[in-house]
Amino acid sequence: MGDSTAVAFVGLGVMGYPMAGHLAKAGHRVTVYNRTRARADAWRDEHGGAVAATPAEAAAAADVVFMCVGNDHDVRAVTVGEGGILQGAREGSVLVDHTTASAVVAQEVAAAAEQRGVGFLDAPVSGGQAGAENGQLTVMVGGAEATYARAEGIIDCYARFVRLMGDVGAGQLTKMVNQVCIAGIVQGLSEGLHFAEKAGLDLDGVVEVISKGAAQSWQMDNRAETMARREFEFGFAVNWMRKDLDITLAAAREFDARMPLAALVDQFYADVQAMGGGRWDTSSLIERLRRVEE
Repeated sequence: MGDSTAVAFVGLGVMGYPMAGHLAKAGHRVTVYNRTRARADAWRDEHGGAVAATPAEAAAAADVVFMCVGNDHDVRAVTVGEGGILQGAREGSVLVDHTTASAVVAQEVAAAAEQRGVGFLDAPVSGGQAGAENGQLTVMVGGAEATYARAEGIIDCYARFVRLMGDVGAGQLTKMVNQVCIAGIVQGLSEGLHFAEKAGLDLDGVVEVISKGAAQSWQMDNRAETMARREFEFGFAVNWMRKDLDITLAAAREFDARMPLAALVDQFYADVQAMGGGRWDTSSLIERLRRVEE
């Protein structure tokens, strides 16, 4: 679509705000919308561009519209709801949804977009707030190859890896696999570090040694130190992980896929919520083990 494209970004949360910033830094002409206007105004003051009063207004002049909101309800509200993106999006444009949501809602929005002559991609991301800020997200995409080809180069502005996984919904299903794997790894890391603490081992030394072998993981490299210091006021919130696991477990029932560990860890996260840790990083699973004995 050329070096500079008219784009819109709907949803300026901890992920969307820096992602939209990377689009502006790459020279694209960006219009933003956020439910809280002050957040959008702050983005404009930092990055330039324009602020729209509604998602429809943001989409009206855009060749590609990006969105990153909270859940299925939010996706429907900003796409097919009153003043939603599809009321303003012009024929031939592309809508890219970076929300982690269900494959069902992706298919619903894709069908509505098709009626308007708008291409649609479900494109959830992995990498967290740090990945968004550093432009190092992994993006898993569902949709038509021709639609993907039109948006891929722009998505590259904030991604280290982008791949088309299949038809609409495949991006969301791939993200579900991602969340299941993370849940199991974080629980295993929590139990390992807790065991090391109870055994009186030097925690830093343990992590230094085992991170050089088969136990190494992204979670160990990026979360073991803060877990040891009991720091959790950052990162990907437990509340959001429970939302994602709820979507995943519902899909697993549909596909008759057995997920006993994911279901168990989901309940462990419920315990963390009951401890007041809903906004803590997902690595806070270790606190559940510690507080049982405190």
